[in-house]
Amino acid sequence: MSLENELSNFTRAEDSYLTIGVFDGVHLGHKALLAEVVRRAKAIGAKSGVITFKRHPRKVVNPKDDLQFLTNLNLKIKLIKDEGIDFVIPLMFTPEIAATSATDFITLLQQKLKMKGLIVGPDFALGKSREGDIAFLTDLSKSMNFEFIAIPPVKDDAGVFSSTAIRKALSEGDMQKAYTLLGRYFSIEGEVVHGTGTGKQIGFPTANLCVDAEQALPLVGVYAAKTEFDGQSYDSVTFIGKRVTFGDTRKTIETHLIDYNQDLYHKNLKIDIICRLRGEIKFDSVNELVEQIKRDVTAAKKYLNSLNRK
Repeated sequence: MSLENELSNFTRAEDSYLTIGVFDGVHLGHKALLAEVVRRAKAIGAKSGVITFKRHPRKVVNPKDDLQFLTNLNLKIKLIKDEGIDFVIPLMFTPEIAATSATDFITLLQQKLKMKGLIVGPDFALGKSREGDIAFLTDLSKSMNFEFIAIPPVKDDAGVFSSTAIRKALSEGDMQKAYTLLGRYFSIEGEVVHGTGTGKQIGFPTANLCVDAEQALPLVGVYAAKTEFDGQSYDSVTFIGKRVTFGDTRKTIETHLIDYNQDLYHKNLKIDIICRLRGEIKFDSVNELVEQIKRDVTAAKKYLNSLNRK
């Protein structure tokens, strides 16, 4: 589908001030940019908008790229709107859109969305062969009469806030670092599906989560977590990995809601992964596993209670 056809579904009557990007994770760097979009839009009486993508452009340009996303589309849109953005347009990035020239791209934004301003990050580029870089768009804004701003990278003493840094923290199981970069706990969303029923048999029922194969996950192990559904949040112990004690080589995500025993099948859960308690262990017996799970639950309760007291 062409960019013109995509944007025709979102044609607007009001002036808009836009930003464009993948916004994977909606981390603190993204939030600073979004706040500036909102501020400038309000200053000229326009609506603030975000153009993002249903899939990462890198995955479209190179289907073999193993890049995994930090937030699924629904969560990403919610997080963006939570920052005060008036509207979000998720585009399906296609070879046709990739081949659109930067000038044609901007022309369509002005025609379809009445764009009066565009704010982007420091490494931004759009259009065929990424021709629309910062210098190009700076010149184009003068000839096409729109405000263009490129904001510098947002960083703290540890470095730049970036999706790459968050993926690295996840790969190391460093949930505190992920929290610092995101400004929130890292979350996984999915539907509860039927598992083997082993957890229930050993006294610790778990909800098995079905997530997209391209969802980025923390390092395998056991985590203290918060599980949310139906507007409620529950202290939890979440396992990410293979059930090696039972000879199961499939990677699973299962969460045990502490002091909760109701049926969760087909419910959609959001799990905030808060702290890594331990790595994946193969036990010699089911009894050893049960004793370790008891210790995991105790450790999770203690850690989560300490957060509640802060």
